[in-house]
Amino acid sequence: MRETLKKYWGYDSFRPMQEEIISSVLEGRDTLAILPTGGGKSICFQVPSMMTPGICVVVSPLIALMKDQVENLNERGIPSLLVCSGMSYREIDIVLDNAIYGDYKFLYLSPERLRTELFRVRVARMNVNFLAVDEAHCISQWGYDFRPDYLQIAEIRQIISADRRVPVIALTATATPKVADDIMEHLEFDSPNKLVSSFERPNLSYVFRKCEDKLGQLLSICNNVPGTGLVYVGKRRTAEQIASFLRSQKIEALAYHAGMERDDRSRIQEQWKNDKTRIIVATNAFGMGIDKPDVRFVCHFDMPDNVEGYFQEAGRAGRDGELSYTVLLWNKSDIRRLHQISRVTFPPLDYIRDIYQKVFMFMGIPYEEGAGRSVKFDLDAFVRHFKLHSSTAYYAIRYIEQAGYWTLSEELEIASKVRFDVSRDELYKVQLGSKEMDTFVKVLLRMYSGIFSGYVTIDEEKIARAGRYAVEAVKAKLITLSNRHIMTYVPKFRSPILTFYNERLYEKNLRLPESEYKEKVERRTSGVNAMISMITDDSTCRSVSLLRYFGQEKSAPCGKCDVCIEKKR
Repeated sequence: MRETLKKYWGYDSFRPMQEEIISSVLEGRDTLAILPTGGGKSICFQVPSMMTPGICVVVSPLIALMKDQVENLNERGIPSLLVCSGMSYREIDIVLDNAIYGDYKFLYLSPERLRTELFRVRVARMNVNFLAVDEAHCISQWGYDFRPDYLQIAEIRQIISADRRVPVIALTATATPKVADDIMEHLEFDSPNKLVSSFERPNLSYVFRKCEDKLGQLLSICNNVPGTGLVYVGKRRTAEQIASFLRSQKIEALAYHAGMERDDRSRIQEQWKNDKTRIIVATNAFGMGIDKPDVRFVCHFDMPDNVEGYFQEAGRAGRDGELSYTVLLWNKSDIRRLHQISRVTFPPLDYIRDIYQKVFMFMGIPYEEGAGRSVKFDLDAFVRHFKLHSSTAYYAIRYIEQAGYWTLSEELEIASKVRFDVSRDELYKVQLGSKEMDTFVKVLLRMYSGIFSGYVTIDEEKIARAGRYAVEAVKAKLITLSNRHIMTYVPKFRSPILTFYNERLYEKNLRLPESEYKEKVERRTSGVNAMISMITDDSTCRSVSLLRYFGQEKSAPCGKCDVCIEKKR
């Protein structure tokens, strides 16, 4: 184990619990690993896979994180593949063939791919050594981020275990005892096997501060706590506003949210990781897979709506073991907002049914059609078209997703694609009009094989470097070829992708039972209430409260949180 860790990752020793988890996996036991944020979950399935013949199939809902991990593994000389929303049928076809016949060690895929016949047929032919389920709490309806597609994993497990039982390793940073039991049941563990690292973070000082002047408090934190910081907010616009405010106070700060271009997000992330930017003001789009050890404070400017999400984000502070602060700023208007969000999150069932039909109408899909189709979905255009309230419509769409009718992906950057509309022979007969255009086409043909048989993903910047063109010149040439019907050019775009699992149903056939609806409302309400009661309880140590929530009953007061400090006073 240690040799493998040293050879591929360069570490001399494991973090707490990693060795026990890896040993359990290598013994062929189904294993649920509950490690805190930054505890090194990916090593727990990557190391055993490198020690075992075959390919490890990894299911994760976080596309940006999967892309980063696949790039990271390939850079380390570990051949890895990715299948996610936004890829064409042909691209997926090639990746799955590589997973069967190529010498690859990891196949990462997003959960909606589990349903497709293409994947199910191919995975049966792969030599799978382990099935890894990241963010495993998504399989539980009691988890804070339930994804119906995760319920398909047990079926996939049966397909890949036709000849021999393939062990599963489930990983999460936040699972209450009830959610943990749910995970093991849904993944059909042979026997319960839960390995839990302590949720205790003795170097963290948890502070819940009731205040009206949040900007003043944030400024005070930035001025009094040296080192890098992370400020979490609820909305993209708030991130921009607060970053701008901090810069006006001579504090280096940048905003980060899902509405930004991927390249901009990567650049901001790198600047922060390399200490060129001191503070990031972000929505919860930031942080997955970010392993910066010396974050001295995490401040929640807006109150999170569940304890799991709060704990995961707060846990990004002080991973180097040095004293760090997690400050949550709140007031009565935050509590009112949380109750209000709870109401908006579950619009009436009649409204949800109406939204279901409107989405199909908006996409121009008639009744009894649409199954298996993936389309770009512009929520802003949708709500403008039907004059709807955007938040209520969004949550209605999410509720229909939880009912299993479709999946709305996170906002993706879909790479540019091209395809020649003429055959190779016809291309030689076409008068391209200039030697320069002729040279440009030859550059394309050298760089991309299969360009005559279907769409191929391209990178305009790579083409520009290869042919010594300006990027804008490459785009102009592609548009010219497209206008002349020599090729089809689809420029890259950013959009969520809506994938339909069923044909459009008539009103009477749409199943949204009232009992399930009420159950979901109760679960959501109990999550919000747990967060509110934890914040408003000023008599129990914050660390003790958090640990108790996650099932760790025995723990001593931390001595560092605002409650403990007040008691000392």
